[in-house]
Amino acid sequence: MTATPLPPEFAHLPYRSCVGVMLLNARGEAFVARRIDMPSEAWQMPQGGIDEGEAPEVAVFREMREEIGTDKAEILGESVTWHDYDLPPELLGKIWGGRYRGQRQKWFVMRFTGRDRDINILTEEPEFLAWKWAPVAQLPELIVPFKRGLYEKLVAEFAPYAERIAAESGAR
Repeated sequence: MTATPLPPEFAHLPYRSCVGVMLLNARGEAFVARRIDMPSEAWQMPQGGIDEGEAPEVAVFREMREEIGTDKAEILGESVTWHDYDLPPELLGKIWGGRYRGQRQKWFVMRFTGRDRDINILTEEPEFLAWKWAPVAQLPELIVPFKRGLYEKLVAEFAPYAERIAAESGAR
């Protein structure tokens, strides 16, 4: 699937700096949640903006608390590069106040150290209506199409962490 060219009137817009987390349980499955504001069955991993002057390593824990009600996790690794994606034309100028063309994200792979009951998507400002653990290999087919390429890259980079966790726990 090739990306749709960015309309010229949006090409000057910057990317929004964000973090994302592939949160893995003891079986090596990834946390995904369904957004409240999406009519489709798309599921995504937690992600969110980096505040002015905030380190990505700090932002990822803050975003987890804000989005899923817990920060019970440890960082196992981070993406080698920052990943960019452009919004599809139908969303340009409509979200984030029209200030961004897409997002530039630093991703982290983390081991969940809590229990499922520690996860609470009914946060102060809920973003999700449901959540589940999913096999890492399935992540690209769960996400909205315009982020599929990004998720394929993340799976390629972070799958060895999930496989190691699954092997340690005896899960297959």
